[in-house]
Amino acid sequence: MSFFVTKADGAYSLTTAGYAAVAVILAALIVVAALFAKREKKEKKKIGTKQLVVCAMAVALAMVASMLKIYSFPFGGSVTLFSMLFICFVGYLYGPATGMLTGAAYGVLQFLIEPYIYFPLQVLVDYPLAFGALGLSGCFSRSKHGLVKGYLLGVFGRYVFAVISGWIFFGEYAWDGWAALPYSLVYNGCYIFAEAALTVIVLSIPAVSKAMKKVKITAVS
Repeated sequence: MSFFVTKADGAYSLTTAGYAAVAVILAALIVVAALFAKREKKEKKKIGTKQLVVCAMAVALAMVASMLKIYSFPFGGSVTLFSMLFICFVGYLYGPATGMLTGAAYGVLQFLIEPYIYFPLQVLVDYPLAFGALGLSGCFSRSKHGLVKGYLLGVFGRYVFAVISGWIFFGEYAWDGWAALPYSLVYNGCYIFAEAALTVIVLSIPAVSKAMKKVKITAVS
């Protein structure tokens, strides 16, 4: 591991080789996400290209939104301007497989921009797995009110991984008198579900709902 990361003050940081490896993984995940879903042979090139563009745009918009923080919590995590929605929307458009791959790519990019390596396995849980779970939104892609249902499922998936990470790797930061698991459940729930509630309220606005449906028609046609 020393070739890719170095340890200092109880935490890990990426080396130049580590950054290069992460960049390669990110590029590979984006390409795989765009090409994963099978289409009819005669439309494969056209739709594959459109998927690539849509997935890349969603990741870019999610990154920008993640930097627009409504509130940041002291030990990590923040309520952002609907950043999770953009990744969940990909799953809603193209299904859970493409959604999860796009989410994993977004997680790798988040790691590349703001890396925090407390333990190598924690990186896997906190970044590609947690953000990849947002793509579970695709499980409701054909359902009535599928975007809201899928969004809530994707957010819950991310929450599960955030709780696991907080419980296993960051339990030492639990509030006085709190065990690691209850602390992680409450702490991670505060920022994840706060953003989810704001997002669902916005999605419930008729004009927003209609606009999202029009975007879906354009993206999948």
